[in-house]
Amino acid sequence: MYLDDLRNHCLQKTGVSEGFPFDKNTLVFKVFGKMFALTDVDAFDSINLKCDPEKAIDLRERFHGIQPGYHMNKKHWNTVALMNDVSDQLLFELIDHSYLLVYNSLPKKVRNENPLR
Repeated sequence: MYLDDLRNHCLQKTGVSEGFPFDKNTLVFKVFGKMFALTDVDAFDSINLKCDPEKAIDLRERFHGIQPGYHMNKKHWNTVALMNDVSDQLLFELIDHSYLLVYNSLPKKVRNENPLR
Protein backbone atom coordinates (compact mmCIF):
# COMPACT_ATOMS: atom_id res chain seq x y z
CA MET A 1 0.00 0.00 0.00
CA TYR A 2 1.12 3.51 -0.75
CA LEU A 3 0.34 6.65 1.25
CA ASP A 4 -1.86 7.94 -1.57
CA ASP A 5 -3.89 4.70 -1.43
CA LEU A 6 -4.49 5.25 2.28
CA ARG A 7 -5.40 8.91 1.80
CA ASN A 8 -7.79 8.20 -1.07
CA HIS A 9 -9.49 5.35 0.79
CA CYS A 10 -9.99 7.40 3.96
CA LEU A 11 -10.95 10.72 2.40
CA GLN A 12 -13.79 9.27 0.31
CA LYS A 13 -15.65 8.37 3.51
CA THR A 14 -18.37 10.56 5.05
CA GLY A 15 -17.09 13.24 7.43
CA VAL A 16 -13.37 12.45 7.13
CA SER A 17 -10.68 15.08 7.47
CA GLU A 18 -6.92 14.80 7.64
CA GLY A 19 -4.35 16.85 9.49
CA PHE A 20 -1.16 17.00 11.53
CA PRO A 21 -2.33 17.76 15.09
CA PHE A 22 0.71 16.26 16.84
CA ASP A 23 3.73 17.06 14.68
CA LYS A 24 4.73 17.52 11.03
CA ASN A 25 5.14 13.77 10.43
CA THR A 26 2.06 12.16 11.96
CA LEU A 27 -0.88 12.25 9.55
CA VAL A 28 -4.18 11.75 11.39
CA PHE A 29 -7.52 10.88 9.84
CA LYS A 30 -10.61 11.86 11.79
CA VAL A 31 -14.32 11.29 11.30
CA PHE A 32 -16.19 14.35 12.56
CA GLY A 33 -13.25 15.25 14.80
CA LYS A 34 -12.52 11.78 16.24
CA MET A 35 -9.39 9.85 15.24
CA PHE A 36 -9.65 6.52 13.46
CA ALA A 37 -6.27 6.20 11.69
CA LEU A 38 -2.79 7.68 11.94
CA THR A 39 0.55 7.11 10.30
CA ASP A 40 4.03 8.58 9.92
CA VAL A 41 4.22 10.17 6.47
CA ASP A 42 8.02 10.01 6.34
CA ALA A 43 8.48 6.37 7.33
CA PHE A 44 5.02 5.07 6.25
CA ASP A 45 5.77 1.58 7.48
CA SER A 46 2.73 1.13 9.73
CA ILE A 47 -0.76 2.46 10.45
CA ASN A 48 -2.47 2.77 13.83
CA LEU A 49 -6.13 1.78 13.65
CA LYS A 50 -8.90 1.56 16.21
CA CYS A 51 -10.25 -1.95 16.71
CA ASP A 52 -12.87 -3.80 18.70
CA PRO A 53 -10.97 -5.24 21.70
CA GLU A 54 -11.95 -8.89 21.07
CA LYS A 55 -11.18 -8.62 17.38
CA ALA A 56 -7.86 -6.95 18.22
CA ILE A 57 -6.77 -9.94 20.30
CA ASP A 58 -7.74 -12.36 17.54
CA LEU A 59 -5.90 -10.36 14.87
CA ARG A 60 -2.74 -10.09 17.00
CA GLU A 61 -2.73 -13.86 17.46
CA ARG A 62 -3.20 -14.55 13.74
CA PHE A 63 -0.91 -11.93 12.16
CA HIS A 64 2.67 -11.11 13.03
CA GLY A 65 2.21 -7.66 11.44
CA ILE A 66 -0.59 -6.65 13.84
CA GLN A 67 0.57 -5.55 17.27
CA PRO A 68 -0.91 -3.52 20.16
CA GLY A 69 -1.12 0.15 19.22
CA TYR A 70 2.20 1.97 19.48
CA HIS A 71 1.76 5.01 21.77
CA MET A 72 -1.98 4.27 21.92
CA ASN A 73 -4.45 2.54 24.22
CA LYS A 74 -3.37 -1.06 23.63
CA LYS A 75 -6.87 -2.41 24.27
CA HIS A 76 -8.54 -0.35 21.53
CA TRP A 77 -5.77 0.30 18.99
CA ASN A 78 -3.59 -1.84 16.75
CA THR A 79 -0.44 -0.96 14.87
CA VAL A 80 -0.53 -2.68 11.50
CA ALA A 81 2.87 -3.08 9.85
CA LEU A 82 2.96 -2.62 6.11
CA MET A 83 5.00 -5.04 3.97
CA ASN A 84 4.31 -7.87 6.40
CA ASP A 85 1.79 -10.71 6.51
CA VAL A 86 -1.22 -8.35 6.28
CA SER A 87 -2.60 -8.10 2.74
CA ASP A 88 -3.77 -4.80 1.29
CA GLN A 89 -7.30 -6.21 1.18
CA LEU A 90 -7.24 -6.97 4.91
CA LEU A 91 -5.68 -3.58 5.60
CA PHE A 92 -8.53 -1.81 3.79
CA GLU A 93 -11.01 -3.93 5.80
CA LEU A 94 -9.29 -2.90 9.05
CA ILE A 95 -9.39 0.77 8.02
CA ASP A 96 -13.11 0.42 7.34
CA HIS A 97 -13.61 -1.34 10.68
CA SER A 98 -11.80 1.47 12.49
CA TYR A 99 -13.81 4.11 10.68
CA LEU A 100 -17.13 2.41 11.46
CA LEU A 101 -16.25 1.94 15.14
CA VAL A 102 -15.64 5.66 15.49
CA TYR A 103 -18.54 6.73 13.25
CA ASN A 104 -20.98 4.51 15.17
CA SER A 105 -19.79 6.00 18.48
CA LEU A 106 -20.75 9.50 17.35
CA PRO A 107 -23.93 11.07 18.73
CA LYS A 108 -27.07 9.90 16.94
CA LYS A 109 -27.81 13.45 15.80
CA VAL A 110 -24.46 13.68 13.98
CA ARG A 111 -25.00 10.28 12.32
CA ASN A 112 -28.55 11.18 11.27
CA GLU A 113 -27.40 14.48 9.74
CA ASN A 114 -24.46 12.76 8.00
CA PRO A 115 -25.49 9.28 6.82
CA LEU A 116 -22.88 6.97 5.33
CA ARG A 117 -22.41 7.11 1.59
